[in-house]
Amino acid sequence: MTDHDAEPYDLAVVGAGPAGLAAAGVAARAGLRVALLDAGPRIGGQYLRRPARPDPPPRGAPAAMLARLRDALGDARVLLGHRVWAVEPGPDGDGFAVHCLTGREERARTIVATRLLIATGAYDRVLPFPGWDLPGVMTAGGVQALLKGDLVVAGRRVVVAGTGPFLLPVAASLAAAGTTVAGVFEAGGRLALAPQALVRPGKAVEALGYGCRLLRHRVPYKGGRAVVAAHGDGGGLTHVTVAKVDAHWRPRPGGHETVECDTLAVGYGFTPQLDLPAQLGCAMAADAVGGPVVRVDRRMRTSVAGVYAAGETTGVGGADLAEIEGVIAGRAVVADTMDMPAAGASMDIRVRVRRLRLAGFARALLRAYPVRDGWMSWLRDDTLVCRCEEVPYGRLKEARDLGASDARSIKLLARPGMGRCQGRICGEAVARLAGAGPAPLRRPIAQPVRLGDLAEMDERTPDDDT
Repeated sequence: MTDHDAEPYDLAVVGAGPAGLAAAGVAARAGLRVALLDAGPRIGGQYLRRPARPDPPPRGAPAAMLARLRDALGDARVLLGHRVWAVEPGPDGDGFAVHCLTGREERARTIVATRLLIATGAYDRVLPFPGWDLPGVMTAGGVQALLKGDLVVAGRRVVVAGTGPFLLPVAASLAAAGTTVAGVFEAGGRLALAPQALVRPGKAVEALGYGCRLLRHRVPYKGGRAVVAAHGDGGGLTHVTVAKVDAHWRPRPGGHETVECDTLAVGYGFTPQLDLPAQLGCAMAADAVGGPVVRVDRRMRTSVAGVYAAGETTGVGGADLAEIEGVIAGRAVVADTMDMPAAGASMDIRVRVRRLRLAGFARALLRAYPVRDGWMSWLRDDTLVCRCEEVPYGRLKEARDLGASDARSIKLLARPGMGRCQGRICGEAVARLAGAGPAPLRRPIAQPVRLGDLAEMDERTPDDDT
């Protein structure tokens, strides 16, 4: 059966990471009735992820941020284990209905709220290459989540590869946990972050700290190199091929080496999770490298009245930027709910200035660590591009030869993106292989859901509490 809250909330916040926590706290402390929903068992999102048993107690900047945001939640109702699969305008077009699956039994539940804030974060960008479907090949974010959330190291001998500053904390955390890190291979330049040191010297110091930790554990860090193939047997990954690559990520002749490992942590940045804003028809914009993000105004309002967005959905920029955007969005919700436009207009100028500074640094990072098209030269005809439907690169080439000129037509002819993940993993790669930029897909269902839950939707009323 379906569980409903009888009285609509003033605000429903989807996502309990830094942005969602900050916004929920601001709105709740102002006296609004707030529901904060998250699929995870604990608040914090990916960046503030922590083990169930803090033994010893967590320390450092993430722990301090989490404690501050948790203490500031006030009377906000925190609904964990709520996996949101759809959002739509509420009954009679008033407010919004947030459809969730809750608990281990995945009971259907609908939360109704006058306003909606989407802070669903981002997930790892994945690029296919020969052997990427082998057991032992993982995303860098997945490896970090295992270590931070479950205190589990992904392997005994790990290679970390891809591009971007996120590779450094992943490798440093693995080394500190006792894992042998066979190397960190950055496809771009090792000093890509250097020009930003004058803008954010604190970040430069942080990166230097990770570098020192890698040196202490004797972890090699090499730039201009990429893992272009993974190899293994029936038991999983055994070794990878690392190639020297040029500025476009094309392998250089004779620049290959073999590195033995049982785990590969590969990361090429992050992709904003845009299923829910796309469902509602929120206007999209392009980030610094052409990727899709939710378009918002200075107060984090989207193009759909009553819908706000904050954090990585408006552009990947890290926890500090996400928290600031959550604060701005929360204050805007309060001003709009209480019909106090002057209050929103006079929002603390220091908050806005800090957001602009952090957002500028985030854009600079995206430009410093772009994904170059040379990765396509790593593919072979038998390289799987879509793992769900087991679609190899050769079949995508056949679709292009038949006249497919965009991701949608390739999908119709070759079936990439038609499996369980619905293109969340392979969608960007297919779009790039088609010669088009990535674009969010408007899906009526954001998460896997049972047919019975869909069938019951027409029978539900917001006042049910059964």
